[in-house]
Formats: sequence, C-alpha cells, structure tokens
Amino acid sequence: MGNITDSLSGFFNSISEGIGDWGLNLIGAFVSLIIGFWIIRIIMKGISKAFEKSKIDDTLKPFLITLIGFALKALLFITIAQIVGVPMTSFAVLLGGVGIAIGAAFNGSLGHLASGVMLLIFRPFKVGDLIEVNGELGFVKEISVFVTILETFQNKTSILPNGSITANKIINYTTIGNLRVDMPFGIRYGTDINKAKSIVNDILSNDKNVLADPKPRVAVNNLGPNGVELLALPYSSVEGYWDVYWDTRQKIVEALGEAGYEAPFPQRVVTMTK
Repeated sequence: MGNITDSLSGFFNSISEGIGDWGLNLIGAFVSLIIGFWIIRIIMKGISKAFEKSKIDDTLKPFLITLIGFALKALLFITIAQIVGVPMTSFAVLLGGVGIAIGAAFNGSLGHLASGVMLLIFRPFKVGDLIEVNGELGFVKEISVFVTILETFQNKTSILPNGSITANKIINYTTIGNLRVDMPFGIRYGTDINKAKSIVNDILSNDKNVLADPKPRVAVNNLGPNGVELLALPYSSVEGYWDVYWDTRQKIVEALGEAGYEAPFPQRVVTMTK
C-alpha cells in the first residue's frame, strides 16, 4: 500500500512540476508577445519616417512597409514558439500546414497579392497618376499588397482589388503629361466657317487653362444633316482637364452667341413637283 501511495505521489508531483514549468513558459511567451508587438510598432514608425525622408518611389513605400511588418511579426511568432518550447521541426511542420490551409482559404487574396507584385514590377501606373479602370476614374493614392486606392473627382475613395485591375483594361491619363479635350460644336449651313474658327481659336489662346504647347486647333469634323460640326481640340494639364472641359466650353458657346451664331436646327428641303 505504501508503494502505491509513493508512486501516485511521485506521479502527481511530476505533473505539477510540468504544469508549473509550462505555465511559466506560457506567461513568459505572453509577456514577450506584448513587448514584441510594442517594439515592432516603434520600429515600423521609425521605418515609415525614414521612408518619408528617403527618395524611395511613393509607389513602393506602402508595399515595402507591409512586407517588413509581416516579416517582423513572423520572426516574433517564431521566437514565441521557442520560448514556449515548441521544437523547430514540429513548428516548421505546423507552419507548413497552416500555410496550406490559409492558402486554400484565401486563394483569391493570394491572387491579389500576386497582382500587386505585378503592378510594382511592370508599373502601368504609379502613385499620383490619374487612371481609369473597372469604370472608376481617379488619382492613385496608394498601391498596397492586396488593393489599390483611388481618389475620384467627387472626393470618393475607391478601393479596388489588385486582381481586378490586372485582369482588365487600364487607361493612364498621366503618362504623357497632358490631355486633349475634344469639344464638338455646330454652326448652321451658310454661316462663315472661318470666322467661327477664328472666334474659337481666340478663346483657346487666351484661356489660362489651355496649354500653348501642344498648340490647340479648331477643325471641321463633320457635315451633319442640320449643320456643320466643328471640333475644338485644346490641350490641358491632367489636373486642369475638367476646367477646360466645362469652363472653356462655356466660353466658346457664349462667344459664338455674341457673334450671332445660332445653334443648328433640324431642316428639311421640300421639292414641289407639278
């Protein structure tokens, strides 16, 4: 009976010691985790400030910051696993299994990640460019790991998954540095075409929002059923596009009206036969 009691006592003492050691390791891991996240936050703030002062392309900054943050957190979790006492071989197997599970669960997200890398490598646009994609028109504010953020002319923030961007047509309005604003307008048949062109050219030449180079032009675009269609072809900066599109168009309409030009109206020629 005494031997059984001693055996049970030794068994429970060993369990108690094991639980105590494991509990201390768990507490140490928890404290290390809190301190680790605090240190990572300080490091990331320092890196962000360093990037702001550096000459690194603004397009790369968000991507690099996110990548560094992931790497530091992965290093922290490996360190925590060692503190708890998880063998590195077991941890590697566990990490591989978790990676496979995450990959299967976030298959689409990994596609967006790959698309983000493609955008950074091939660089069809950069931060600050005016682009149109998926029916959205706006300035690129950020290219992150999974999404690209646009700011539209209505001050809306549009968040587009990178996969949807690389899978569709991308129009970059900033690449050349200026935009042509096509503005059709009509005059009646029988009116002075050259005079109308001269009036519009004067408007374009004196408009501060219209670029002098490339030189604007006014041309006959079409002979319509109701009148002659002319086309004003001014160039603007990317930022001034809408000022030319709206304000300059209004100046042209007003100037032609003051000069006696009336808008074309539907006409029909009726021939009477006996």
